[in-house]
Amino acid sequence: MTVLRRDGWRQARLETILDLSLALGGPRQEREVVEEFAHRAVGLLDARAGFAASLLPHLEPALVVTVGWTGGGDHATRLITAPSLAPVREGRSVLIHGEQVNLPFGEILVAPSLWREDLIGVVAVADKEGRAGRLPFDEEDGVFLRSLALLAAPAIASCRALEEVHRRRLLLEEENRELRGAAGTRSGLVGRSPAFRRVLELVSRVAPTDVTVLLRGESGTGKERIARLLHELSSRRDGPFVALNCAAVPETLLEAELFGIEAGVATGVSARVGKVELAHGGTLFLDEVGDLSAVLQAKVLRVIQEREVERVGGRRALKVDVRLITATNRDLEAMIAEGGFREDLYYRLRVVELMLPPLRERREDVPLLAQFFLDQHARRQGREVTGWSREALELLLAHEYPGNVRELENLLEAAVALAPGPRIEAEDLRLALGGSQPIDRPAGGTLEEVVQKHVANTLERCKGNRAAAARELGIDRATLYRMIKRQNATNVAKRTSPKKGRQNKDSSVRVR
Repeated sequence: MTVLRRDGWRQARLETILDLSLALGGPRQEREVVEEFAHRAVGLLDARAGFAASLLPHLEPALVVTVGWTGGGDHATRLITAPSLAPVREGRSVLIHGEQVNLPFGEILVAPSLWREDLIGVVAVADKEGRAGRLPFDEEDGVFLRSLALLAAPAIASCRALEEVHRRRLLLEEENRELRGAAGTRSGLVGRSPAFRRVLELVSRVAPTDVTVLLRGESGTGKERIARLLHELSSRRDGPFVALNCAAVPETLLEAELFGIEAGVATGVSARVGKVELAHGGTLFLDEVGDLSAVLQAKVLRVIQEREVERVGGRRALKVDVRLITATNRDLEAMIAEGGFREDLYYRLRVVELMLPPLRERREDVPLLAQFFLDQHARRQGREVTGWSREALELLLAHEYPGNVRELENLLEAAVALAPGPRIEAEDLRLALGGSQPIDRPAGGTLEEVVQKHVANTLERCKGNRAAAARELGIDRATLYRMIKRQNATNVAKRTSPKKGRQNKDSSVRVR
C-alpha cells in the first residue's frame, strides 16, 4: 500500500511539472508565475507553509508570495539572506531547522531557481504534514522542489524579457510620436538675441550634470524643446526622452499614465508601463507640473527622493533611474502661499531654474524663426514658397505674439498654405491672423525703424563698442558703420525739417 501511495505521489508530481511546463508556454506576468509556484510547492509537498520569491541582482527581492508563512514577506525576505542559506545562494538545495533562522517551524526545505548560473528566485516549504502529524522531508521531496525551482527560473526570465520588450515597444511608439511632430531634434531653437543666447549658454552649463531643472516661461516659448536639448547634451543622450503634459491628461487617468497600472485593478484593465518607468536610464519631462493634484505631487516627490515608483494597484516598488525636467507657466510661489502646491516638492524641482523669454522680448529673432518655419512648412506642404514681401516682414515684426514661438510657427504654416505665389504677402498673413492685424501700418513701425531700434539697443548694451555690437548683430563692422551713418542722417533730417502742422500754418499766413 505504501509503495502504491508513493507511486501516486510521484505521478502527481510529474503531472504537476508537465502542467506547469504547458501553462508557461504562453505570456504571463511575473507575479502570476511566482504565485503559481508558491501554491504548487506547498500543495504537492503537503507543507504547512511556504513562499516563493523572484530576485533582482544582489539578492534584492522583486516579488515575494507567501502561503501561511509566519511574518509574511518580511520574514521570508530575511530568510533569503540568512547565513544558513549560503548553499542556496551557491545553487544547492538545503534543509534547515526553524530555530536556525528564528522561525516557528520544524523543518524548512529551500531550493534555488537558477538562470544561466544566476540566482533568480527561491522556493521554500516548511513542515511537511501527514495524517499522523508532522513528517520529515525526504530526498524525493528535495528533488521535486528543486525541479519546480529550476522550472521557475526560465519562466521568470521570460516574463522579464517580455516586459522589457513591451517597455521598449511603448518607448519606440513614444519616440515616433515625438519625431512625427518635429522636423529635427532642435526644431525651433533658432535665435541670436542676447536673452535667447543666455538661455542656451545656461543649458550648455547645466546639461552635463544630472540636476533637476525647472523651466519657467509663458506658453509657447519652447520649454519642451529646451528640455530635449538638455537631454541631448547630457550623458543620458542615448537613453529615452519621455515627455508628458500633465494638463493634457484627465486627472483620473494621469496617475496610471505617469506611474503605470497593474492588471486586474479594475474589470478589463490590463497592465501598462508608466512614463516614469519608460524613462528609465534617460530623461522624464513633465510639462505643466503646476497642474498636478496634491496626491500626485506627493508621489512625484517620492520618485525624486527614493528613486522608485509603484504602479497603481501594485504591491512592490520598482527602482528607476531618471533625470527629471519640469516646466510650468504658472506662479508656483503664489500656489504655495495658497496651499495649492507643496513647498518641499517646489524646492526639489527648482534645483536649477531657467526662465525662457517671450518672443516679444526677443523680437530680433522673429526673421530668423520665420525663415526657419517657412522653409520647414514649405517642404512639408510641397510648396515653392521661399520668402516674403517687405510689408509682410513688417507685419511679422510688429505682431505681439501672445502665443510666442508656437503662434509664429502656426502663423507661418497657415501663410505658406495661403500664399498663391513664391513669397508671402501681407495679405496672406492678414488672412492667417483672421483679420485681427491691420496691414497698412503695423504697430511696431516700419522695417527700417525696427532695425534702427535694434541696432541702437545693441550699441547701448555693448556700451558703444562697435566691434562687440557688430559681433552680436552678426554683421561686419563696415555694414554697422553704414547703418549708424544712415541712422544719424535720418535723425538730423527729422530735427531740421519743420513739423507738418507748423508748415501748414506758415503757408496759410503767406497766402494771406
